Amino acid sequence: SKLMARDMPYRVILPAKYSTKSNERFPVIYLLHGLTGNYKNWVDKTDVEQFGVGYNFVIVTPDGNNGWYTDSAGAPNDKFESYIVKELIPEIERDFRVVADRGHRMIAGLSMGGYGSIKFGLKYPDMFSMVGSFSGALGAASFTEKNAGVNIGRAIDQIYGPEGSETRSSNDIFKIVRDAAPDRVKAMPFIYQSCGTEDFLIGNNRDFLALMNEKKVAHEYRE
Repeated sequence: SKLMARDMPYRVILPAKYSTKSNERFPVIYLLHGLTGNYKNWVDKTDVEQFGVGYNFVIVTPDGNNGWYTDSAGAPNDKFESYIVKELIPEIERDFRVVADRGHRMIAGLSMGGYGSIKFGLKYPDMFSMVGSFSGALGAASFTEKNAGVNIGRAIDQIYGPEGSETRSSNDIFKIVRDAAPDRVKAMPFIYQSCGTEDFLIGNNRDFLALMNEKKVAHEYRE
């Protein structure tokens, strides 16, 4: 990665037809990991590899470190948003037979990755037709050491800067939806959102659901 001043690994899961249909291009799903995770998690800790083979999708699992899929205010070399959007996606579309348009490009993730996926969909609605969040840490841009504790909050303060900062404002998915004009809402990708009722992030998720309902954002929600 030129933006990150480091190598950023990722895994690619190819559908069974990829090798036999050498002229065919496939839709692509980017799957983002959660906090303290890495690019191996989706393959090593779930059945996505076995499950994905039967479907005609290319699945890409990038590494986002603990960077909240955001260009850091405090560490200028940590450009996790720019890396995914400006480097990784073009690289995948150059090196693999994927359909390089909005209708065939999706992004989803767990926890930190759920937040990142919805954020990318809202900030770059012309790039993604569907985004998915599983137990998403959707209020990430409002987390601080004071309200989210030392472990999560202190690191977020480093990435997003102080309360009220431009980095917080531009990456706050609640603010993006709240401020969206009706034509902007119509242009948003379809949002799939799920969360467990016993998950500590359930409040975050129900609040975001209420906002989507209020603004009439196209979505599916499951608990």
